[in-house]
Amino acid sequence: KLCEGILNILEKDTKTSCQVACLEALRILSRDKKVLVPVTTKRNMQILMKLAKLDTVEDPLERVSEFPVIVEALKCLCNIIFNSSIAQKLSLELNLAAMLCNLLQKCKDRQLVDDIKCFDLRLLFLLSLLHTDIRAQLRQELQGVQVLTQALESSLSVRWTEEYKAAEDRDRPPLSLQETDCAIEALKALFNVTLDSWNVHSKNESHQFRYMAAILRHCLLTTGPTEEKTEELH
Repeated sequence: KLCEGILNILEKDTKTSCQVACLEALRILSRDKKVLVPVTTKRNMQILMKLAKLDTVEDPLERVSEFPVIVEALKCLCNIIFNSSIAQKLSLELNLAAMLCNLLQKCKDRQLVDDIKCFDLRLLFLLSLLHTDIRAQLRQELQGVQVLTQALESSLSVRWTEEYKAAEDRDRPPLSLQETDCAIEALKALFNVTLDSWNVHSKNESHQFRYMAAILRHCLLTTGPTEEKTEELH
């Protein structure tokens, strides 16, 4: 009942501070599988997707004041999808993976969106891990390899000297914690999406995998903010 009450408040046009507080409470509650059973419905998933700006294809990410709401809504969706097989099935029905790819594209070349990008990538990782149909959808319909590779390239701030050769800058400072976390989530999602891709057929796929290999090499030469984070990145 508490979760339902929170979701009823979130469905209304409330203040940003109220939305963030409600979402933080829901995120904590959503760690409990028993609590999730009555609230994992299509309507409730759509409420969270709307707050995460996953229902708007055209609208750009402009209002910085809304960013904490987007991040918390994505965190809630991560917990719910991880803990609920019903939510995993609803994700396919609601075309969640396509909306996440669209949000990821909106994050491109934008400031202050690292947290949004990171939890978008984490949700794509979870969906591709837990639902084989979504993994196939990402690979075949949504150009998931390209989208995720570009997200990884952006997180690592790769500069190119040749088509498949990244610039090596030995004096470059370590990645920030946010950049490292984004890169790690992109790598995890890429692993899932490319898991069944041992047989490359087309010229475009060949280019995509050579491009990805160059970025992965660059990744191995990159350091994170701490020794532990560097090890996790590699």
